[in-house]
Amino acid sequence: MHSLHFTGESSSNGMVERDFTVGDVPGVLWSPASGAADRAPLVLMGHGGGNHKKHPAMAGRARLLVNGCGFHVAVVDAPGHGDRPRTAHDEEEIAELFRARAAGEPEGPIVVRYNAHLAELAVPEWRATLDALQRLPEIGADGPVGYWGINMGTAIGIPFVAADTRITAAVFGQHWPDVLAEQAARITIPIEFDLQWDDEHIPREAGLALFDAFASKEKTLHANSGKHKELPRFEADSGARFFARHLGRGVAASA
Repeated sequence: MHSLHFTGESSSNGMVERDFTVGDVPGVLWSPASGAADRAPLVLMGHGGGNHKKHPAMAGRARLLVNGCGFHVAVVDAPGHGDRPRTAHDEEEIAELFRARAAGEPEGPIVVRYNAHLAELAVPEWRATLDALQRLPEIGADGPVGYWGINMGTAIGIPFVAADTRITAAVFGQHWPDVLAEQAARITIPIEFDLQWDDEHIPREAGLALFDAFASKEKTLHANSGKHKELPRFEADSGARFFARHLGRGVAASA
């Protein structure tokens, strides 16, 4: 059993930001500045490939959830990302991705393979992190928990959510179904799914196949025109409203 150790604290934008470690995995926990110790739902967020726990997308979504809903939000660095060292395997896969990109070859097979490897490492880490977070009095073991992850956050999040019944609602999107469809079929919680209709990397048929694979009775598809990196910012507002509705903590405000 790994304990959570806080390693730093600061306040800004109405949030308390606390850095922590669980074992050798670094993370950040954002909480409302007014009442950081109050019991509230928790949303776990998985960052995208090549990013890190405090990437602006993570901090922006956290502000919506913390200031708009009064939630706690936690993010950890995925293996080989952020403050975690890369292995020789990481370097080989990243070099192969850049080679394919420069040659104009499909990136999907490499990304799918590499993300599946990262998920094998990350899922046990996420479960241990959730164990540790739920021992905090302001979160507790009986409160609702959500998960929000796009791209690589989906590649790690789907097997994590499929394996852990504590997650009660999730936002996913923008990934291939290859190794995820079977695990998605085990997920029955409410789902919101983001898809870019003109994605140059993930064919829309592939995105639709992954959405279709979820066994959830309540699942909503948000398909927007635009390329892979053009997911509209208003989808973050929608995700916050989704969690406000399903985790039972008021209505999120736009930010």
